[in-house]
Amino acid sequence: MFTIRKATVSDCNLINKMAQNVFPATYKEILSSEQLNYMMDWMYSPENIRKQIEEEGHVYFIAYEGCEPCGYVSVQPQENNVFHLQKIYVLPNFQNAHCGSFLFREAIKYIKKVHPSPCLMELNVNRNNKALKFYEHMGMKKLREGDFPIGNGYYMNDYIMGLEI
Repeated sequence: MFTIRKATVSDCNLINKMAQNVFPATYKEILSSEQLNYMMDWMYSPENIRKQIEEEGHVYFIAYEGCEPCGYVSVQPQENNVFHLQKIYVLPNFQNAHCGSFLFREAIKYIKKVHPSPCLMELNVNRNNKALKFYEHMGMKKLREGDFPIGNGYYMNDYIMGLEI
């Protein structure tokens, strides 16, 4: 049984620690180690997580099994009636335990709470990521694809998926 709580800036180090565990494991077969290191700093340094929360409107939630953190999700409002599921990751020890679907449903629950009228939840997923099947299982559809420059000559080669909620 999982529980969830909204993260605060005091959780930046915890989110960073979880990301150090799950992010490289997720992308080791897709991205070079240099790009992994670049993206870890770009997205997951404690300072950048704090900036995401305080300045960019990301809302993070941390899932727990008992007292042990097992995953996280972040949502960011975009333009009118669009929210972006920025991050959803489950620590390796909790994968295949339905923590991902729990986090996904909690993100939807949060969006419905802050935006009761119909809207769209989008996310970017690497075109080679095994999670693609998970998102399709959760009802998301491929809307478009693109190669997005992220700096240092690196690109995110993603599908943009969407779900009407």
